[in-house]
Amino acid sequence: MSCTRRNRYLGILLALPLAASSVRIIQTNSAGDNVSIIDPATNKVVGEIQGIEVNHGAAAAPDGSRYYVSNEAESTLDVVDTKTLKVIKNIPLTGHPNNISISKDGRRVYVAIAVAPGAVDVIDTTSMERVKSIPVKGAVHNTYVTPDGKYVVSGSIPSKTITVIDVPTETPVWSLTMDLGIRPMAFATNPDGSTKWIFVQLSGFNGFAVVDFATRQEINRIKLPQVRAGKEPFPKGGNESHGMAITSDGKILIVNSRLNSAIYSYSLPDLKLLGSADVGKSPDWVTLTPDGKSAYVANAGSNSVSVVDIRSMKEVTRIPVGQAPKRNITAVLP
Repeated sequence: MSCTRRNRYLGILLALPLAASSVRIIQTNSAGDNVSIIDPATNKVVGEIQGIEVNHGAAAAPDGSRYYVSNEAESTLDVVDTKTLKVIKNIPLTGHPNNISISKDGRRVYVAIAVAPGAVDVIDTTSMERVKSIPVKGAVHNTYVTPDGKYVVSGSIPSKTITVIDVPTETPVWSLTMDLGIRPMAFATNPDGSTKWIFVQLSGFNGFAVVDFATRQEINRIKLPQVRAGKEPFPKGGNESHGMAITSDGKILIVNSRLNSAIYSYSLPDLKLLGSADVGKSPDWVTLTPDGKSAYVANAGSNSVSVVDIRSMKEVTRIPVGQAPKRNITAVLP
């Protein structure tokens, strides 16, 4: 092949969109010891991480080399090789973990420590060691990294407090205490990529609050629709609405209703209800494909993942997974 033809060929390859097979949905199964790996191109389970008892949160390294999974049984952060799906290290934590998040550069994993007095453990992914534990108010349920990568945000159910942590200094910079326990969150951005709003699901509330990031105040509270006629609501358990995600173009917010066993779509920024879709029992988390076309909903009460087409808000298929699937993430493997 001539140099000119070779360069043209390489240019075509580089211009091609990301292959669907490089995307994986990582589904933790909270009542088992396995994590399910789903290929969204086929909607099949194509792999399984074994030996992580009561696995909770998951994160993926940006370079595609590792998965990180919080292990409730051993109070560790388990490091998994993405090629072999074998656990290569168990990193001890300061207490019982819940959900986790990862920095934009992949150098830090932030682990929610779900016991009093409350902390976010910081894991250095190069040394694979815990290097810091950041004290916060109340046992932590979830941690997030804001879309611009500048802040870690933690939420506590017992203290009803959101804590915002500066990434460079790894110190809390502000907090907001609300009237109900803090459960899942999602983040809307300004045109420059900075954080505009935090969407916050709350204990005992079938809906979500809207917190303005700049003023640090709640500015709105949206209640989800009542369960449709003829459908039995799922028994209340404190987390009536649990799991949210925003499409990659920032135009649609997807919200789970555990109570209604359904998901809802809202337009952004006006927060108008666009549609809904019935899914399996007790949807507990949701993650979206990078193109924003499909939602993968973890049905904790059905041991399945519902795949929902976001444009039509129709369930496309339902994928059997492990026991009590809860948190899930979308991983892009280079």
